[in-house]
Amino acid sequence: MNSVSNSANDAERHQRKMEKQKAKVDAAIERAQEERGVVIVLTGTGKGKSSSGFGTVIRTLGHGYHAGIVQFIKGTWDCGEIKILKSLPNLRHEVMGSGFTWNTQDKEKDQQAFDQAWPLALEMLNDDNLRTVMLDEITYMLAYGHLQWEDLKVALENRPKHQNVILTGRGAPTALRDFADTLTDMKMEKHAFKAGVKAQAGIEW
Repeated sequence: MNSVSNSANDAERHQRKMEKQKAKVDAAIERAQEERGVVIVLTGTGKGKSSSGFGTVIRTLGHGYHAGIVQFIKGTWDCGEIKILKSLPNLRHEVMGSGFTWNTQDKEKDQQAFDQAWPLALEMLNDDNLRTVMLDEITYMLAYGHLQWEDLKVALENRPKHQNVILTGRGAPTALRDFADTLTDMKMEKHAFKAGVKAQAGIEW
């Protein structure tokens, strides 16, 4: 009898708890009535920034919208996500050709590559047909001085109202963090590569 009574009490407590939770969610939905695109910044030392961005692009495409991706830094890598994404309709994909700056070790060459890629990004940020634009590893362009924050800010401010922009990369500067509508700072607790495990296709790229 006691077990039946305890079970009923547990069920009642759970129901009350869920009713309160639902009320909070409903209130939040009611408050969020503004309709516009958002700026999402994915930064930090943890793994998964680009992967999260790619997942959001897939979500956009899944709803039948158009999207665009510009890859900075990782342009020469055989990227598994892009292989799949490029097979999907409604995606525009551009690459900064020089790859990792620590491989080229040539700032002038990197600047030239950026100068070719940035106008393509600006085209996307001005394209009313693109629901979501992802600027992958763009924070490195700010950190290495290839791109000035004010130029990026102007481009973000002048994009179509409904357009969402995802910006990824470590070390997002304070100005970009403050500008973001949604900011995720991923923290690395552990990483297999740091422990000597070889990076592998399908996990790291």
